[in-house]
Amino acid sequence: MEENLFEKRTDLSQLEQSVNSLKNEIGKVIVGQAQMVELLLAGILADGHILIEGVPGVAKTLTAKLLSRSISVGFSRIQFTPDLMPSDVIGTSVFNPGQSRFEFKQGPVFSNIVLIDEINRAPAKTQAALFEVMEERQITVDGQSFQLSPPFMVVATQNPIEQEGTYHLPEAQLDRFLFKINVGYPSPEEEFRIVSNHHSMNMGNMMAQVMPVMAAETISALRSQVRNLHIEDKLIQFITTIVATTRNHKDIYLGASPRASIGIMNGAKAIAAMRGRDFVIPDDIVCVVPPVLRHRIELTPEKEMDGTTADQVIMEIIQSVEIPR
Repeated sequence: MEENLFEKRTDLSQLEQSVNSLKNEIGKVIVGQAQMVELLLAGILADGHILIEGVPGVAKTLTAKLLSRSISVGFSRIQFTPDLMPSDVIGTSVFNPGQSRFEFKQGPVFSNIVLIDEINRAPAKTQAALFEVMEERQITVDGQSFQLSPPFMVVATQNPIEQEGTYHLPEAQLDRFLFKINVGYPSPEEEFRIVSNHHSMNMGNMMAQVMPVMAAETISALRSQVRNLHIEDKLIQFITTIVATTRNHKDIYLGASPRASIGIMNGAKAIAAMRGRDFVIPDDIVCVVPPVLRHRIELTPEKEMDGTTADQVIMEIIQSVEIPR
């Protein structure tokens, strides 16, 4: 009887093996950046989109490309520029003279993993083209809807420093990203390994070592497992209290929506599964709250002026809410 008490309700061995295989493949090229890789994999398991922010040269785009090489799914890359049109992303209707009718020609967003480089370089009308596809996994053109094949995931990058030629992302766009991952500089030891690796082997040879280790069908099965993980009502209450606090906080001008609460729950389930548990604990929630909330709240002008960051306010909120026992 006691043995059954601690018996796992879900066999997570395949998930653990798949996650370790993906980490090993990405680790053949990427040095360090453990948090970015973990949150990217959690995003896949939670069926969410990822926004990666960091200065140039910290392997944002490279990691997304390696992720696509490690999974046997379609991949496309879109370089966002100020003159990019919505039709350049989603596709356009082209007249077919032979059949005397218009036919829809699919754009690069019709893939499985879509890398959008420098997403904040495109104007609002192009950003708006992503609203439907990111939320509903479909495109509507000329009254006709086209479903995207699962799995579908947008991985977008942006540079937080450069302001010239960039546009502020609409709040509705930001809210569709499950996580915003901040990528910093490597440590001196990690940078030494990066330079040594490039000295001994060129990038093309390193990329050639990365092999597909997961199929699209496997992702669907693992996502189903993650979705069915156990989470107690008191932990859901913990999540909703944190998110509700952002709406009444003195330092926050714009709080998070219920989509953030759902994102925290789904992200916490993915982290729990990656750590070998079929149930969520408070640590899983605390782990994903910053990447889920940091792009969904806006600080008051006073706080922005004095250099306060969203992460500082988020940690203050977490510490103010009683953790369930």
